[in-house]
Amino acid sequence: MEPRIDLMTNEIGVKFAKRFANAALVIDQSSLPKATQELVSLRASQINGCGWCIDMHTKDAAAAGETAVRLNLVAAWRESTVFTEAERAALALTEEGTRLADAHHGVSDETWAQARKHYDDDQIAALVALVALINAANRLAVILHQQGGSYEPGMFASVSS
Repeated sequence: MEPRIDLMTNEIGVKFAKRFANAALVIDQSSLPKATQELVSLRASQINGCGWCIDMHTKDAAAAGETAVRLNLVAAWRESTVFTEAERAALALTEEGTRLADAHHGVSDETWAQARKHYDDDQIAALVALVALINAANRLAVILHQQGGSYEPGMFASVSS
């Protein structure tokens, strides 16, 4: 399956990609732990079946020192002992925020309360923005048929400039 269009060779696509990257940079520079950012991005991407984003976030997390055990267990985080309570709260919020159609009430009050126990206002704002942003990225990549396998860590470091 070939990608349908390369946004980086299209005027509108390039403008959008730069703004999208700038939004991601706000989250990246927040106080939300980097490991949590990658775990959240990986879990949403798994749910959405986005091979490109799974490839990217697995490789970026590994390059930043994340262990193979934790990366391999993200899909089964509820049945794993390797995640902190804060990470578990973020993963629960990610799942409920990603599966909106499956949970007609969106993020439950219980899940929200668990996340708020572990994250301050800036971190929760970054977490909510990240869930929204990764879901948008997943949709772009899936619609355009971007496949996983060719990503190299740091590949898009210059896109936001």
